[in-house]
Amino acid sequence: MKNVPIIVLDFGSQYTQLIARKLRESGIYCEILPYNEKIETIKEKQPQGIILSGGPASVYDKNAYHPDNAIFELGLPILGICYGMQLLTQHFGGVVIPADHHEYGKAQLHFEDTCHLFDDTPDGQTVWMSHGDLVDMLPENFIRVGYSDNSPYAAIKSTEAEIYAFQFHPEVYHSEFGTILLKNFAKKICGCESTWNMGSFAKEQIQKIKEKVGDKKVLCGVSGGVDSSVVATLLHEAIGDQLVPVFVDQGLLRANERAQVEAMFKNRVGAELITVDASEEFISKLAGVTDPEKKRKIIGETFIEVFDKEAQRHDGISFLAQGTLYTDVIESVSVKGPSKTIKSHHNVGGLPDWMQFELIEPLREIFKDEVRKLGLELGLPKDMIGRHPFPGPGLAIRIMGEVNQPDLSLLRKADTIMIDVLKSNGYYDKVWQAFCVLLNVKSVGVMGDNRTYDNTVCVRMVESVDGMTATFAHLPHDLLDTISSRIINEVDGINRVVYDITSKPPGTIEWE
Repeated sequence: MKNVPIIVLDFGSQYTQLIARKLRESGIYCEILPYNEKIETIKEKQPQGIILSGGPASVYDKNAYHPDNAIFELGLPILGICYGMQLLTQHFGGVVIPADHHEYGKAQLHFEDTCHLFDDTPDGQTVWMSHGDLVDMLPENFIRVGYSDNSPYAAIKSTEAEIYAFQFHPEVYHSEFGTILLKNFAKKICGCESTWNMGSFAKEQIQKIKEKVGDKKVLCGVSGGVDSSVVATLLHEAIGDQLVPVFVDQGLLRANERAQVEAMFKNRVGAELITVDASEEFISKLAGVTDPEKKRKIIGETFIEVFDKEAQRHDGISFLAQGTLYTDVIESVSVKGPSKTIKSHHNVGGLPDWMQFELIEPLREIFKDEVRKLGLELGLPKDMIGRHPFPGPGLAIRIMGEVNQPDLSLLRKADTIMIDVLKSNGYYDKVWQAFCVLLNVKSVGVMGDNRTYDNTVCVRMVESVDGMTATFAHLPHDLLDTISSRIINEVDGINRVVYDITSKPPGTIEWE
């Protein structure tokens, strides 16, 4: 079995995969395992260090999550993060209590003592806190090495073993030196070497696909977005003509998207694309449906049905491939640990029992920015890799309330104008994602000398690295003014445009 330098035990944090991502950025391979993984499995992987993730529970809860205590007998370096810190504190005899108030957001980390984890990082650095409990008393033979205004024990270490803990989350984007802190643990404490990169990942996935598929065929759902294009390219590299790529027009696409996808796929990927027009089927099933979760589930189930019908037209298809990302997974279901569901994604959660296919999801544990790097590694062009994310449920989750053709038409027109303004002013590649949301909220307006009572469109633009956290884009007011003026003047039925200034968290990027 391949040596895994760092193992991350997942206690359910929404940020767990970011730990792995940060380490991969430093060239250090790691794997995420459930918090209660058997010690035999951990030993087989021959790790050089273990990280205990954060999580939503409290260590003093009746059903608190605990790992196999044998991990503490392996003699390996251990780093606890948030819940992981509280777990270590409790295990070694310290005291954890509920905080007077929950601490969410940025804090300034100050050093109390020398610690190699802080090498090459400054005192007073910004870190990201997200916790409701805190350490009240350290275990015997532990010392404080860092503190913040609201966390007296922001960082601690054992004086007898290579055991460390952070109250904050070094893995999130807002911890400005978090990557260095994690790299210091892996390289300076655990002795790991930087030998992993996206080229290694591509080779590993291509080999895994070859071994899994054998002489069978794979039906791959293609949307024209970055994720499915990269999956299709990986599959084509691995199995060639055994790939059956299918693009489903579900009637929820942006303007001219079908033609763009077909042309782009033909010119760039090299495999023959099959297009299935299922727009009437999707729209009819969504009639009268207003609940966001129900919309997503209907769309997901219908996609599976359409793919199944298409698969029956081909001999030898045993697998269904999807461009599922870890961002989709962590919002939908708990895969490695006990994380909370945020919203269902149509491509997450497995296949229904009646469908006799196995899933292939080579991107399931990486993020959007990593997918883009992988696409470039596979030779895909920058214009294809740089497309903004577009959700599988399409415009259905950008229309508040029931989905119908008149509303789809309004939203397509507004969205086309917004994208056109961004591209013509050089801002499309400066934001991570941009789109319009039809609120189905009417308000009074005046156009010329006439009173109007029309719909409202919300413009949503965010800056992000991986989609796990995001901030609203701080764009010039003149640019927003141009977008607003053009939408109101060119789209009959819209008389008001608003701008969403909510970050993630507390909001999600998509509205539904």
